[in-house]
Amino acid sequence: MPELTEVQKDLQLLAAGLKQLEAEYNMFFSGRSKRPPWETRNRVAALVKKWDRGYIQAAADRFQFDTLQRRFQTFTELWDRGLRAREEGRPGPFQAPPPPESASSREARKKDPDQKVVHVAQFQDPMREMDKLHTLYDSLMDARRETGDDVVPFHRFAALVKDQVTKLQASGTSEVAFRVAVVDGKVNFTARGLKNGET
Repeated sequence: MPELTEVQKDLQLLAAGLKQLEAEYNMFFSGRSKRPPWETRNRVAALVKKWDRGYIQAAADRFQFDTLQRRFQTFTELWDRGLRAREEGRPGPFQAPPPPESASSREARKKDPDQKVVHVAQFQDPMREMDKLHTLYDSLMDARRETGDDVVPFHRFAALVKDQVTKLQASGTSEVAFRVAVVDGKVNFTARGLKNGET
């Protein structure tokens, strides 16, 4: 088996570092760790910077680096927004679940089980519309927390949205609308293709 090149060894370190960093940030935002993982983040950032400035000859290695670099940038944007929200004392993408619902509001909800639309967003290319994608993610995760559901990592959510847009565009629609709603206490996340001019 051929020996790994320097860039391949660093790419393995970078992939492992990103996984570790995501786990450490999840621990920090869930309250299981007292401070953000700056050491791990600085180590990953140094590797990203090294190969961003360096020359990667093999196309496969370059593609892998670009993918890892984009993922790191997406994550750091999300983590920084979470930190800012926490410092400013407002709900952010990692907000803790709200207190349990009172008996009176539960009774009121039973009488009126209609759905509540939380957020609607339209996409042509989610990877180029990151602000909209982050806002949709925040809305969906807030709704999931309120109903006691688990939070999904951002990269899995982004991949799902991208797949849905690609699938629906293949059937001839130009834009895809995503809707977050709460129906009878359950989160409902739907996608539908829009014809030209439809909203």
